[in-house]
Amino acid sequence: QVQLVESGGGLVQAGDSLRLSCAASARTFSMYTMGWFRQAPGNERDFVAAITWNGGNTYYADSVKGRFTISRDNAKNTVYLQMNSLKPEDTAVYYCAAQWGLEFTTTYDYWGQGTQVTVSS
Repeated sequence: QVQLVESGGGLVQAGDSLRLSCAASARTFSMYTMGWFRQAPGNERDFVAAITWNGGNTYYADSVKGRFTISRDNAKNTVYLQMNSLKPEDTAVYYCAAQWGLEFTTTYDYWGQGTQVTVSS
């Protein structure tokens, strides 16, 4: 069982930056592919970014490519999402997710509770 706790959300203005963190309880954190998803009101939960076990491969949704950066620190059992040049359409609840395995995946077994990001225009 893996527990994930996100932090770092908040209210910012368009053009600002935020860094989300996700702390994982997994003893073998480095064996998990980690992802970030987001869900805006009335929408489905969408993929944002993912990172493989050693950070060697990262993947992004087209809507955030060039603005968001996913990274991880396996020594701290933490994955990050650096969000720059934020836009009002980035407003959503952001979820951290974990999936056992070394390869990229869009299917995750473990989810955090989410953190709200609100971008005002």
